[in-house]
Amino acid sequence: MNSTPHILIVDDDSEIRLLLKDFLQRRGMRVSLAQDGYGLWAALEAADIDLIVLDIMLPGKSGLELCQEIRARLRTPIIMLTAVTDTSDRIVGLEVGADDYVSKPFDPRELLARIRAVLRRQDGRAAALPDPPSGRFHFAGWSMDVDKRRLLDPAGIRVELTRSEFNLLEALVEASGRVLSREQLIEKCGGDASQSFDRSIDILVSRLRRKLDDDPRSPSMIETVRGGGYLFVAEASRG
Repeated sequence: MNSTPHILIVDDDSEIRLLLKDFLQRRGMRVSLAQDGYGLWAALEAADIDLIVLDIMLPGKSGLELCQEIRARLRTPIIMLTAVTDTSDRIVGLEVGADDYVSKPFDPRELLARIRAVLRRQDGRAAALPDPPSGRFHFAGWSMDVDKRRLLDPAGIRVELTRSEFNLLEALVEASGRVLSREQLIEKCGGDASQSFDRSIDILVSRLRRKLDDDPRSPSMIETVRGGGYLFVAEASRG
C-alpha cells in the first residue's frame, strides 16, 4: 500500500461525500468519490484504491450487492455505511465480505479510526493472502479480459460489445457448463427481473451470437435450453 492511503467514498449523498473528502484529505489521505456502482467501478479502473467506504443505500445496485461483486474480484478492504439499525443488515454486510461497518449518523473521527484500523490489519495479512482469481478467460480461441472489459477474437482482433452484451457474456462464461435462467441473466446484465421481459435476453443473446459468429442452429458456445435458459458449452479457462 502507498504511504498515502487512497480512499474511495461511495455515497449518493453529495454532502456526505464532500464532507468526508475534506475531512480525510486534511488528515493526509487521497480521496476519490462516486455516487453509485457505475462510479465505483470507474474509480477502481482509474486508480489503485486502498480502501472503499461503501454506503448500503444506493441508487441501482445496493451497497450489499456491490460489496459481493467487489469481493468476487478484489480484496480491497470495505467499510459499509448504513442508516439501518437492523443488525441483520450489518451481519449480511460482513457475510458478503465487508471488513467493518459504521452506522449513520456517525462522527467522521470514528470512521477515520476504523479506516486506520482496517488498513493496519490489511498490511499485517497482505503477505499471507492468495492472489485474487484472474479476470481473464479463454474459450474456443477467444480471450476475454473482465477487468479491462475487452474481448479478442481468435485472430487477436478486438470485438466491441455493449455493456449489456459484455455482462451477458461474462455471466455465461463464469457459469460455463451450468444453465442460467433468463431471470438470472437479466439480473446479471443489470436489469430488474421483476420488470423485464424474457424476450429482452433472447434478443441480447442473438446479438451476442452474431458477434461471436456462433450459429444458433449448431451452437459451439451458447446453447438454448428449452424451458431453462442458456448454457455456455465451450470449455472456458481462467488465466
